[in-house]
Amino acid sequence: MRIGVVSDTHNRLPNVRRIVELFNAAAVERVIHTGDVTQARTLHAFGALEAPLLGVFGNNDEREPLREAAAAHGFELYDGPLELTLAGRRIVVVHDPRDFAGVRADTHDVALHGHVHRHVVERAGGRLTFNPGECAGHMVGCNAVGVVDLATLEVEILKF
Repeated sequence: MRIGVVSDTHNRLPNVRRIVELFNAAAVERVIHTGDVTQARTLHAFGALEAPLLGVFGNNDEREPLREAAAAHGFELYDGPLELTLAGRRIVVVHDPRDFAGVRADTHDVALHGHVHRHVVERAGGRLTFNPGECAGHMVGCNAVGVVDLATLEVEILKF
């Protein structure tokens, strides 16, 4: 199973439209947003995804409007940390990486986060910690989202 990972979209709608194109072209089976969607209009733009979206709220998110928009599109947003299992992999999702402190790292195969707007790929003890980095910027070629292959834990960065 291949999942798309995105963080900190911050209402940059032209970028969100491009992210949707990238994830649809990559044929991901699920998209995980690690927070800071910010406003409902961004979730409406994600409505063109060909895969379900789930994720966690970030520190800049307008939660009630986002909950309503998520329900309208069949998306799921949670207060973090979100713990789930996909394709036999135990995954934990937070917005701020400091929130990993409240989670037992040895019980997860994949840890996803955002908040810092920096690309992070760390491997330790057979575990992957990943943040695709900046995706709300204005500079073409400096924005990125990621695809994680849950079978191999390999990461692909999609720059735009």
